[in-house]
Amino acid sequence: MTTKSATKSGGKLDAADKKTLKDSAYAFPAKRKEPLNNATHVRNAMARFDQVKGVTDEERKAAFDNIKKAAKRFGVEVNEKDWKELAHKKQ
Repeated sequence: MTTKSATKSGGKLDAADKKTLKDSAYAFPAKRKEPLNNATHVRNAMARFDQVKGVTDEERKAAFDNIKKAAKRFGVEVNEKDWKELAHKKQ
């Protein structure tokens, strides 16, 4: 089970916490990249979206859909309408 602080308050996930997360708790589940377990991690997944290497366009589209669902759950605003907007966004 993920620690309450890591899940609810935006706390940092340690290796043990990450092992307890289901694949579906990640933006990129096959790679287990970019956890989406709280608002802070959702924002980080959006900011680092273009830094994930070795994924297909289909995986990016699915990751964007996962991010949007998690963002809605945690009250994070997403202005982008398509994954390509995140992939080319200047940070």
